[in-house]
Amino acid sequence: MRFTAYTMDHEPRHVHGFYADIEANVDLRLDGTVSLAGRADATRPGNGSKSDVRHVLTVAAQHFEDLVALWEKHHG
Repeated sequence: MRFTAYTMDHEPRHVHGFYADIEANVDLRLDGTVSLAGRADATRPGNGSKSDVRHVLTVAAQHFEDLVALWEKHHG
């Protein structure tokens, strides 16, 4: 699994998680939790495995502080 925070990306604070054949946009919420972004293209492809998406969210939650640091590195 790989997580990326793009330098020219937009708020809210989020990362892109890549696993298997999917990309999931993961919001890093201010309350210390993660969630799948609330947008139509939050998962690519749109018919990606729901279990793969859950796995991305689980791993993101386990590494929440590191992912916030990655976002902050690029967006201050």
